[in-house]
Amino acid sequence: MKTQKERMLAEELYMADDQELAKDCKRSRQLTRLFNQTTEEQQEYRQELLKQLFQQTGEKIYIEPPFRCDYGSNTVIGENFYANFDCVILDVAKVTIGKNVMFGPRVGIYTPGHPIDPGVRVRGLEFGTSVTLGDNVWVGANTTINPGVAIGSNVVIGSGSVVTRDIPDDVVAAGNPCRVLRKITKEDTAYWEKLEQEYHKDFES
Repeated sequence: MKTQKERMLAEELYMADDQELAKDCKRSRQLTRLFNQTTEEQQEYRQELLKQLFQQTGEKIYIEPPFRCDYGSNTVIGENFYANFDCVILDVAKVTIGKNVMFGPRVGIYTPGHPIDPGVRVRGLEFGTSVTLGDNVWVGANTTINPGVAIGSNVVIGSGSVVTRDIPDDVVAAGNPCRVLRKITKEDTAYWEKLEQEYHKDFES
């Protein structure tokens, strides 16, 4: 018979009122409390705490306190990750974040779900579905990423979005519910590379 933790990680119905899960949750609360109490002079200690908290990270990870998560141990984060203030990751199911991903303030990733039927819900059963973000994703402030969503690579999510369905690669998407507004094109690349060149010229002159 599966444990409640095994059921949770398999994205099946489970009971959160479980000793093993409570122990894992307590560990997460302790690490995030220590992290949120750090000062600007304790950057190395912050890195150490984050690497203890998450299942896996890249070498370069920066999160602005305060930060909250359920477990941390179910979250994998790629190289060069940045999250601004008030980030929340509820990872009862697996959360996978690619490399070069940026979060604006108050971005939330939510994997938990609860039964629609009120009777089953009140009796305490719940479940989670995984969330995946590809590489080179920029998520604007106050965005909510709902359970089961996959966001592709090279994507910009506009601020205030509520992402309820998958988003493909190479697009700008925004809204509630979040929808694709347009493709990211070669013209975008040319425009921003031109501005980048002008930026460098200012420092060379």
